[in-house]
Amino acid sequence: MENSISENSDSVMTPKKKMYIFAFPRLGSTILLGIIGFALFFLYTDGFKLEERKVSTAISLGYIAIAASQFFIGWISDKFYTRWGRRKPYIVILAPVLAISFIFLLMPNLILRNPSKEILYWWLLGWDVLFQISYGFTTAYQSWMAEQFTIEERPKCSQIQNTFNYIGHGVMAIFTMIVLTDFKSKIEEDPSVIPPEFFWVCVGFAIILVGSYFLGAFLMPTEEPPKKIPKLWPNLKAILTNRNYLLVVLMQGLASFAWIIITSVMLSYTSIVMGFDTMQYIISAAALLIGIMIALYFWRKLIKKHGKKNTILRLFLYAAVISLSSLIGFVSFNNKILSTIVGTLFLMGIASFMGGWFLFPYIMYADLAEDDEKRTDELKAGIYVGFPSIALNLFQALGIRLLGEITSMPDITVGVQSFSIGYVIWGPICAAILILTYFYSKYFVKLDFDW
Repeated sequence: MENSISENSDSVMTPKKKMYIFAFPRLGSTILLGIIGFALFFLYTDGFKLEERKVSTAISLGYIAIAASQFFIGWISDKFYTRWGRRKPYIVILAPVLAISFIFLLMPNLILRNPSKEILYWWLLGWDVLFQISYGFTTAYQSWMAEQFTIEERPKCSQIQNTFNYIGHGVMAIFTMIVLTDFKSKIEEDPSVIPPEFFWVCVGFAIILVGSYFLGAFLMPTEEPPKKIPKLWPNLKAILTNRNYLLVVLMQGLASFAWIIITSVMLSYTSIVMGFDTMQYIISAAALLIGIMIALYFWRKLIKKHGKKNTILRLFLYAAVISLSSLIGFVSFNNKILSTIVGTLFLMGIASFMGGWFLFPYIMYADLAEDDEKRTDELKAGIYVGFPSIALNLFQALGIRLLGEITSMPDITVGVQSFSIGYVIWGPICAAILILTYFYSKYFVKLDFDW
């Protein structure tokens, strides 16, 4: 295994082939992270009947764990060079841990039989923290964007990555809206039940994740030894004095405050507020997949035509407007066809701007790392990719905690549906955050470099 991993050479691989090998693992990680991000709050509140505040607290602690993990793994993968290179050991060790924790997070009833709410809470907290810590290995993997691809190759590489991302998001959407919602209905009747189709699909997703990252570990070229051995404090000082880098990190953190609320609540919104049944989920999942693929092409074209900053500003404004559509929850749709159309358009709107956002992080931090290298003659890709996780995940932790408070607000009745008013007003709250992010980004952030 060691020789297989370490003897690969860039000279035997075309840039396009290398891009596809590098991009393919995003399929598995997007499916797993997407399901956890979109469905965990829904599964444990609607399915296992844990209180919203408890679920949001557990998930927010998971985001704090990943904040530390991504930074730490980014730094140590910069610092230590092994016979496998700098990045591959973390991929080989932690990818299987991520897959196992994913399975236990979604299926506590594999082990637990009629657990108390307290035990279920600690199960959720423990496995979610382990899942998020393990996910930190993707920081080491993503560092290859700056190390193995030129500035000209990165937009194309990011597009390929996001093609796999969007396929993953489509698979995730179909799974959460059809298979997981059916699982939720069955555990409400019998908490010990695990439908075979749910079990094997989850195991299949875990195998895809491990297999794809192992493929990358075996086939991607091993990096050359670094010119200098990176030191934590000098490197940390270097990025903390890079004003534009810190401003970009804060921009991502502010936006993520809204993104995490939107992605965590959208499935609960369609279930609790719109009252979707299985057939409606099937229709909306198909429409969501189509919308995702269109969004990928649309936002990439805008980046090419107008540059990164102008495109991301348009994205923030567009997302703010779409977020306000959560207020349709104040309207009763007694007609099933009408509710299906409205709910599906709502989900497609969210997918269209989330799809655009996912294009940016890979490109932004690879460009910023190279901009730093041009000034210091040292590529600190791992720490440049890993450090933002601190701000990003702290903002996400605050966002998911705020969601718990919002969805615990008093109930209202709309038609025959009764639900917390928070399941409707989260949209304007997110819109306000995104408008703030727009003005901040417009006046303080630089994303397009002369070089």
